[in-house]
Amino acid sequence: MKKSLIAAVVFASATFGSSAVMAQVIGNSPQALSLTDGSGYFGDVFGADNGGATFSDRFTFTVSGTTGSSMNAIVGSSSSAPDVGLDITGFSVYRAAGDTLVATGSQWHSGATDVWTAYGDNLAAGDYYIRVNGNVVSDDSAAFGGAVSLAAAVPEPETYGMMLGGLGLLGLLARRRKGGRQA
Repeated sequence: MKKSLIAAVVFASATFGSSAVMAQVIGNSPQALSLTDGSGYFGDVFGADNGGATFSDRFTFTVSGTTGSSMNAIVGSSSSAPDVGLDITGFSVYRAAGDTLVATGSQWHSGATDVWTAYGDNLAAGDYYIRVNGNVVSDDSAAFGGAVSLAAAVPEPETYGMMLGGLGLLGLLARRRKGGRQA
């Protein structure tokens, strides 16, 4: 009876210990994303012997200037086979204030090569972060990389129409004033 109780305790301890190793969270987060003229690169590298670990990396950046900026981002990883390297499981963009979701990434490809893209529109001035989630699927070293690009918002056609209408109205008023003075 004592031997089976000891064996059960040893087995339970071993099971608990192995699940704790598999649940290891790795990564270098948060990382400041340096933007040059509104564009920048981000990524992370994981050494060997991290198989079964997960990661959730944050890359912070700031939108400055006027509101209404648009953002395009892409992230990817490549390995020799789907069971080597890492698997990206999520890609999203958040406004730092209140952790408000701005854009959810779309997965374009999965397997030996993972590719995700995200698009955000009308970003107000402020602090944001990109979050990349995934799993390391083997004990080989692994890496992912991405790029982000910010652009000033392009006015809608209605905005151009209102601007041209306003200029036309100003021209008409100026002409009426000029004609009134000559009479």
